[in-house]
Amino acid sequence: MGIILVYDITDEKSFENIQNWMKSIKENASAGVERLLLGNKCDMEAKRKVQKEQADKLAREHGIRFFETSAKSSMNVDEAFSSLARDILLKSGGRRSGNGNKPPSTDLKTCDKKNTNKCSLG
Repeated sequence: MGIILVYDITDEKSFENIQNWMKSIKENASAGVERLLLGNKCDMEAKRKVQKEQADKLAREHGIRFFETSAKSSMNVDEAFSSLARDILLKSGGRRSGNGNKPPSTDLKTCDKKNTNKCSLG
């Protein structure tokens, strides 16, 4: 019901492969499957090769959410998974308490430039 596409922000080739995965999902996955784009290793800002604007543009083109995460420090990992789970529940008719069926606002997650070991909301 959900697919997470992960690339390494320090490896351009991994980002380039996302297009191939998107094509494969379109051809082989169930129609309407929820997708989420994750740029991992946002704790390694000094080694960044893929700019967040590139990934944000790709996510917008495909109509999916985008987060930057750090598996090492766990930054934004819970938020990304929770976002995907909420989107799946909303699509499948699940109800949440609070603000009805409106999806929560989940903006692009970026790395805090002052502290490269901590990611924050952009």
